[in-house]
Amino acid sequence: MLLTHRPLEDKDVPIVCGLAQSEDELFFMFPKAAFPLSSSQLRDAVAQRSDSTVVELGGEVIAFANFYHWEFGGRCSIGNVIVSLAARRHGVGRYLIDQMIGLAISRHRASEVTVSCFNHNVAGLLLYHKLRFQPYAMEERQDKKGDRTVLIHLRLPINAT
Repeated sequence: MLLTHRPLEDKDVPIVCGLAQSEDELFFMFPKAAFPLSSSQLRDAVAQRSDSTVVELGGEVIAFANFYHWEFGGRCSIGNVIVSLAARRHGVGRYLIDQMIGLAISRHRASEVTVSCFNHNVAGLLLYHKLRFQPYAMEERQDKKGDRTVLIHLRLPINAT
């Protein structure tokens, strides 16, 4: 599988909006968004973020992420992570996160990369664990139904990569 990555382009926005196939998937990707994700919701988020990146397979967009926090020489926080249903469990998430770590280092000279993942997103938690991210904080939140959930914050010191 030959994966490539590049910056998000306007033509990609409707495709990225369709990657979240359920309300739960969208909640994991973008907790404040309403399902289904609209182009305007995504464009508004992207305008406030940095390094919005897509992963392609054979010219087809299959994954997306960006930084919701970035500081030169400090912390970069990866957000809006989503991988298409058909591309999951094939190394696409690992590739995407590796590329985001690379951007954090090359563009922002980051000393630390962080991600946040909800406790019921088992696939995400297992991926971040495999990539050596370590939990450092938990935050109680509510899901779209009003049920309690936990947002787990994980970090990867750059010298650990």
